[in-house]
Amino acid sequence: MHERVLENQQVAVVGLGLTGHSCVRFLCAQGARVTAFDSRSELKTSVPDTVSVNLGPFDASALCETPLIILSPGVSLAEPAIQQAVEAGCEVIGDVELFARFNRRPVIGITGSNGKSTVTSLTAAMLEASGVRAVCGGNIGTPVLDLLEQSYDIAVLELSSFQLETLSSLSMSAATVLNISPDHLDRYADVQAYRQAKLRIYKNAALQVVNREDALTLPESGTETGASQIGFGLNESAQGLGYRLKDQFITLNGEDLLNFAQCQLVGEHNLLNVQASAALALAGGANVQGVTKAAASFKGLPHRCEKVREHNGVVWINDSKGTNIGATQAAIAGLRSQVQGRLMLIAGGDGKGADFNQLQTALGAVDNLICLGKDAEQIASMKPGALRVASMQAAVTAADAMAKPGDMVLLSPACASLDMFDNYQQRGEVFSQAVEALI
Repeated sequence: MHERVLENQQVAVVGLGLTGHSCVRFLCAQGARVTAFDSRSELKTSVPDTVSVNLGPFDASALCETPLIILSPGVSLAEPAIQQAVEAGCEVIGDVELFARFNRRPVIGITGSNGKSTVTSLTAAMLEASGVRAVCGGNIGTPVLDLLEQSYDIAVLELSSFQLETLSSLSMSAATVLNISPDHLDRYADVQAYRQAKLRIYKNAALQVVNREDALTLPESGTETGASQIGFGLNESAQGLGYRLKDQFITLNGEDLLNFAQCQLVGEHNLLNVQASAALALAGGANVQGVTKAAASFKGLPHRCEKVREHNGVVWINDSKGTNIGATQAAIAGLRSQVQGRLMLIAGGDGKGADFNQLQTALGAVDNLICLGKDAEQIASMKPGALRVASMQAAVTAADAMAKPGDMVLLSPACASLDMFDNYQQRGEVFSQAVEALI
């Protein structure tokens, strides 16, 4: 327990997005003297009158005079003004670390390059189906500080690498790194630096839930901290979560747990997601009946390999949440076996500095490639005959013109969306609307 008295303490909040506003609300409620900083020249949102707001380039001298700085995940620790504050002796933390210092209830933590939101939501559903009151928060849905006033038994938190960079003292009943693939390389020097941020989630976790299929998810210190460890993977295993291909049963320590064939989620990537969710939920107090019930009824989340429509024998899939190469690789691998005809991929956007050569092998399972967005040319160069278009509507029109019964059209961009859309949700909605408009 690291509870801190904030009344009359001078605190700076850097970044006034959704998380920043949550921090401002919480700090004001605690009686802190809050100063807010945002790099934008103007704000469309408001803060309490008691909060002083500084807009534009961050004022390093002002930050250096603030003992405690709450850094929003959208602002890099490498920001020069933040680095000057650190060197001046200021404490820089994020909203999750602030949550840790006031939280008194159990927590499950989930990170990874892909599947975080699905596993967070499914884990909470398994707990709820077992009679355990669970809430989701963090990088999905509700900011963590807003959870402190809610009534629940356990919090299931999706945590990004950015949030984990400033986290040090959050005790967790269980934590997992689902997978690691190149992402956010516009903010990290390399994949190893990105991985190190992810691995911070294992600190202070009683149970480490690790992916046997991905060595990069394994904690480097093993179980030296005294934590227990359980693995999940695609093959039969006498320990942890396993999978028996012949009858599609997920097993726990060699015993049948649930039939994956009865789950709404499909694909190898979702098999791993169900296994991870089961391990986390059981660690959080769920029972086998609740795990099985939730796994069978959970339909997945919007924009994540979501079936939009079957039109003229062609299936259209919205995986707009596929914002990095690993996500698109997983979507292609998970769906290829379900396609009788050709698999057509719509991809492109802002690659965030990724090396698209890593997508080459996965594109071998794709029959037609349609590219759009900022990095369309780089992706198109990976496959001969790739088509370049200027808009999502044009991509859908082109795919519709080529598609025949038995084919599948998959939107899985392998890129962020901000070059053309407000967010990945809007990108998925524009895609879905264009598909629904097909005559």
